[in-house]
Amino acid sequence: MRIEFPKDQIVKRMVSENPWWEEDTIGTRFSSMKRREYFKLFFPLVMEKTVNRAVVLMGPRRVGKTVLLFHTIEELIKVKKVPAKNICYFSIEAPTYNGMGLEELLNYFLEANHLNNDSPDVYVFFDEIQYLKDWEIHLKTLVDSFHTIKFIVSGSAAAALKLKSNESGAGRFTDFILPPLTFHEYLSLKGLESIIFEKREKYPLVYATADIAGLNKHFIDYVNFGGYPEMSLSDTIQSDPSRYIKNDIVDKVLLRDLPTLYGIEDITELNSLFTYIAFNTGSEMSLDSISQTSGVSANTIKKYITYLEAAFLIKVVHRVDENAKKFKRANFFKIYLTNPSLRCALFSPIKEDDNYAGNIVETAIFSQWQHAESQELYYARWNRGEVDIVSLPQGYQKPEWVVEIKWSNKCVKDRLELKHVLSFCKTHSVRVITVTTYDIEKIENIEGLNIDFIPSALYCYAVGRNLVQHKQLRIGG
Repeated sequence: MRIEFPKDQIVKRMVSENPWWEEDTIGTRFSSMKRREYFKLFFPLVMEKTVNRAVVLMGPRRVGKTVLLFHTIEELIKVKKVPAKNICYFSIEAPTYNGMGLEELLNYFLEANHLNNDSPDVYVFFDEIQYLKDWEIHLKTLVDSFHTIKFIVSGSAAAALKLKSNESGAGRFTDFILPPLTFHEYLSLKGLESIIFEKREKYPLVYATADIAGLNKHFIDYVNFGGYPEMSLSDTIQSDPSRYIKNDIVDKVLLRDLPTLYGIEDITELNSLFTYIAFNTGSEMSLDSISQTSGVSANTIKKYITYLEAAFLIKVVHRVDENAKKFKRANFFKIYLTNPSLRCALFSPIKEDDNYAGNIVETAIFSQWQHAESQELYYARWNRGEVDIVSLPQGYQKPEWVVEIKWSNKCVKDRLELKHVLSFCKTHSVRVITVTTYDIEKIENIEGLNIDFIPSALYCYAVGRNLVQHKQLRIGG
């Protein structure tokens, strides 16, 4: 049922959401927040006018999508000198806009600011777009009808957005995924980046630290609390992460977004599966083993895993054998949380010496690699041997590089710890070999292979920072 609000109330709501129309500011709350590195990648898409496309900003809940929109508006006004009244922001979940279509909202804005369909340099932002039924049809119509207006939409129901964007927005929408904070962004946000310095100043940058103990402390804080900008900066939220993340993020996805999109009837099964995956993040699993543990059919589990991955909650990594060959049937796989902080919220924060710390460190490192667009990453396992990360470029069977992730220094002193990595690399003539440690950094030749030992925290930082920088260099950012 649609509730009709008086026109003056709708306009009043619009004015309150767009303070720059009267005050030449986006509001101190957003202006004072540090911009994410992803701003440099997102803003060029907003400015792209040679193709007639809307930008669809999607990603997990609470990673800073709304803040990114307001930083974009600030840049448009202050740097690009776009007239403030040419920019409009709508929060679709506002009760005042209940049941209103996008074109209806657009016309209210154009009329209020004395603009028309052909006014140049007009930007319209629709936030939390998933609250509008059939939003993708509405948006496609706007893109086709208003060629001089740039439309930017965002939403937290990432799975729904991506599905509908792909189905209806082909050639009309440009998707942009905002992932959780990288370790690099976390340190930057907290003003702690001076703990790391550049050792080689060309891409890919090589980094070092004079305080590895301090870096490891910050790394554990990142693993526990660092995936979400708001949580990173709030001691109050960190004191009760379960209330903030589980109730406000996980439950909304598991109890509302995914059931609504996919027609899931047994929410208890989905919640139990996610809890199991979160607790065992970084461990090898199989559909059969999960089915036996949970009592849910393998086919149902397979569907649920697909849904959870589409919601950007998990990442499935597939297995290759000692010959670097993929299995025809993906019976075994590893599942990682896309954000290690999720495990902290569901269970409890980890400490440096916890038995489970190794899996969480591995999850944190894999969470940096999700920022890559074209990396084909696997893990190798055979008999009693395993290699944590194997890069197999698309179309090639030869591994390009490998990484073995350790949260201790035992691998530096005990060669047996490296037995399987050395065997795998000799078999495939792999020359780029990284082994992470707790706090030792050095390059050592072992059995004719150069092993780059690097602390896990430093490696995690380097992966996140270099991947984002590579994207920025590619677009000239």
